[in-house]
Amino acid sequence: MIFLQFSESISPTESPEPVEPSLLENAVLATLGYTDTSSDVDLSIVLTDDNQLRQLNLQFLGVDAPTDVLAFPSGETDPDSGTQYLGDVIVSHPRAKAQASAAGHALERELKLLVVHGVLHLLGYDHGEEQQKAEMWSAQEAILAQIDQNG
Repeated sequence: MIFLQFSESISPTESPEPVEPSLLENAVLATLGYTDTSSDVDLSIVLTDDNQLRQLNLQFLGVDAPTDVLAFPSGETDPDSGTQYLGDVIVSHPRAKAQASAAGHALERELKLLVVHGVLHLLGYDHGEEQQKAEMWSAQEAILAQIDQNG
């Protein structure tokens, strides 16, 4: 199950640019499908603001600056259901909006990219080395193309 949470400052329906929850869910499902990962897993997607991302970035990575997306892999299994909890993907809505504007594409496109990126991190992808980065960026492009093709 995909758990979606919007911080108080990011209302999915009342913000100037509403976020359709199915957009985020489709990005998650496309990423799981691309990586041959069962969709019978749990994970959380949280849309929040730069301040919360900055605090998390400082607390967990020692970087005192906001960022666009953070992923916190879990890998735990629910003892009752046996369902694996992949972890949490935290996205800065204002940063996504600014990056979309700078790149000249829609906010929805940027949010899909950030969710795909975060879920790939939950699944073990990384971009610390050039080869890893090439693999991750290639996967992102393929997943986004698939999402665009399927509408």
